[in-house]
Amino acid sequence: MTVDVEISGPSWDLQSEYNGCEDPQLRSDLQELETILTAVEALNANLSGPDAISAAQKIAIHAEHAGNLLGNVYTYTNCLLSVDSQNDAALKLDGSLQSYSKRFGDCFEPLAQFVDSASDEQIEQYLAHPQVQTQAFQVHHGRKRRHENLSLSQESLVNGLSQDGIHAWGQLYNQLSSSLSCAIQVGNETQTMGVAAANKLLMDVSEHQREAAWRGLTDAWQSQEQSCSAALNAIAGWRLEMCKQRSREKPVHFLDAPTHASRLTRQTLATLLDVSEENKTESQRATALMARAYGKEKFAPWDLVAPAPVLDASPTEPMAFDKAIKIIADAYGEVDGEMADFVHMMARNNWIEGSVGPRKRPGAYATTFPKSRAQRVYSTYTGGQLDIVTLAHELGHAFHSHVMRDLPDSQRSYGMSLAETASTFGEALVRDALLERSTSPQQKLNIIWEELRSHTGFMLNIPTRFEFEKGLYEARQERPQQPQEMKAMMRQAWQNWYGDVLAEPDEMFWASKLHFYISGLSFYNFPYLFGYLFSSGVYARRQISGPGFYDRYVALLCDTGRMTAEDIARQHLDADLEQPEFWQDTVDSFTPRIDAFEALLDELGVAAN
Repeated sequence: MTVDVEISGPSWDLQSEYNGCEDPQLRSDLQELETILTAVEALNANLSGPDAISAAQKIAIHAEHAGNLLGNVYTYTNCLLSVDSQNDAALKLDGSLQSYSKRFGDCFEPLAQFVDSASDEQIEQYLAHPQVQTQAFQVHHGRKRRHENLSLSQESLVNGLSQDGIHAWGQLYNQLSSSLSCAIQVGNETQTMGVAAANKLLMDVSEHQREAAWRGLTDAWQSQEQSCSAALNAIAGWRLEMCKQRSREKPVHFLDAPTHASRLTRQTLATLLDVSEENKTESQRATALMARAYGKEKFAPWDLVAPAPVLDASPTEPMAFDKAIKIIADAYGEVDGEMADFVHMMARNNWIEGSVGPRKRPGAYATTFPKSRAQRVYSTYTGGQLDIVTLAHELGHAFHSHVMRDLPDSQRSYGMSLAETASTFGEALVRDALLERSTSPQQKLNIIWEELRSHTGFMLNIPTRFEFEKGLYEARQERPQQPQEMKAMMRQAWQNWYGDVLAEPDEMFWASKLHFYISGLSFYNFPYLFGYLFSSGVYARRQISGPGFYDRYVALLCDTGRMTAEDIARQHLDADLEQPEFWQDTVDSFTPRIDAFEALLDELGVAAN
């Protein structure tokens, strides 16, 4: 039982960056950006002449400064719109930034082409400049795919056509999902609502309400299955055609780009998935225990994001924001005092957004202003345990950026696979701290439930998505797939990973999941599995690493922007990610958590299935 007390977090302070969309400093930054872009356009003409190396070095230096200017305004605009999605000034500014972004891409594409096509000797000369040398990893990693490059004119053509090609399909899906209406039975009446509101009902404590929401959403997406399949076929078809066009020197696979972007090898991905599949029965056991907690034999698709069931009457009071910050800081401080100091600094500077507002966007994130390298954390805080864990997660992201703040710009960007390292680590620290503070079985249940929900999401749901997307791309190489065929692939993926613990598959998941339709990024799934297991492996090693762990942990985080995932694991964890041992050891560390949940259900007197 939750005590009904209104709790809210603070509003963040953005004035250290800009004081509104008409701030003279913001306008000055955009004017300076235009000046740089004009200079780069002139320098681009020299990339094919005798002064190519010098011109490339100047453009590279300009690129970092221009990226900071554009990124700073983008970050500010996004922060404003996150808090107030109808902020008119921010919406107009956001619209104007699209032209800046396109011009930015056009200006610096010739440099990317030069760096990829230059000889090894030219690259050595290019990197000799002290302000460019810091880009060495980025340059050499990017050149691994230089065999895929088209000519500059062809790349420019692809970039131009993509706006009304692949990206238009992604935008169509976004518009469709934001305007789609669902008829949901709520209480004794049928209500019409949008997808976002209906998705919130999937987290309702009432199973009847969750099922009604899921079935209403399924019906709504089925009414748009032709449009969704057309969009997904077009997006996959575009990418496959680009693979074909880029296969002039050697074959390009549709997994090459996403694994390269995540800075890991195809072999590492294969090993990761193999270990996950070999151990899926243990993750299925966790799912079966969660079904047992609800008094069910099997979980249903409307249960996958359900909250913990209420099994005892102990009241659960929401926690004030300041108290939550202290818990997080204390938990972080168990690793090192500098981590606790960071949490307090973020709160003291009002760099955490936690207010409750009618026009706030859902979700949570951490972001960094490129000019000042100062972090911000966005959330909506209402005092629940999940809010505290979410805050700990996002503060982990912010800490990752914080420890990299003094590195060169080119070394502070990391692949998605390593992006969850510090966040999942911080989340685990705070979950364990909350578990130790628990004073009732229900409080323990709430915490372990969220942990297992994350576990089954990463270990079963993410591989389900990957299997479907991989199967779709393989089938799409032959021809476009019809909605019924996509449903069949989706059903098979659910069955393969969840087995008999799921009452029925969510065969319309391919239509309802936004991640499949992100036009700028394919396979927005396996990096989450990698990040979860990699971070969990780091966390498990904390217990046996001794007093020097913090320094090694910070060194690992700092290297995420200048090493591949495999090199980081070799250097900091003495592990080979292409072999199963590291992954298996990590998966084995989850078993005691699942056992503890089963023991807790026994303590609460929940009958076994």
